[in-house]
Amino acid sequence: MEIFTEYELIRSKRKTISVEVTKDLCVIVRSPLFEPQKQIDRFLAQHREWIEKAIIKQKKRREEALPEPTEAQMAELKTSAWQYLPKRTAYFADIMGVEPSSVKITSAKKRLGSCSGKNGICYSCLLMRYDEEIIDYVIIHELSHIKEHNHSKRFYDLVERYCPNYREIQKKIKG
Repeated sequence: MEIFTEYELIRSKRKTISVEVTKDLCVIVRSPLFEPQKQIDRFLAQHREWIEKAIIKQKKRREEALPEPTEAQMAELKTSAWQYLPKRTAYFADIMGVEPSSVKITSAKKRLGSCSGKNGICYSCLLMRYDEEIIDYVIIHELSHIKEHNHSKRFYDLVERYCPNYREIQKKIKG
């Protein structure tokens, strides 16, 4: 098991202690402003196993991560995204009975897709690096936000109607 000894402590106006392992393998502990150090230490001891597993998981993600695309590869990804994603979005929008106000393609690195409050759908061209099953899930996920602008049970019921195996696909995306 991995052993962590260092962590960054961030005190703020919050009510609970939390811990996060970043993709850079930093352990960040957030606590209330005046939380005694003993309580923080106890919390970390109680969550040690989770933290160690999270470190291992982040290391695995880093190893499996796709390499950063070159400028030429980004241009190719954008071209293929513009050729494929608007048509595929229209296909699913028709089936789902929704209509996005627009479809945009960006070079976003953290989000594969998003839906604005005005029902505009935005995809990262990096989505084109994934297989069709994942692309379809992202499209269905974003189109579902047109009916449900949240991640409630009703939202996921809607996603599941058009993508019954969405949970498995989410696991593939998250690694």
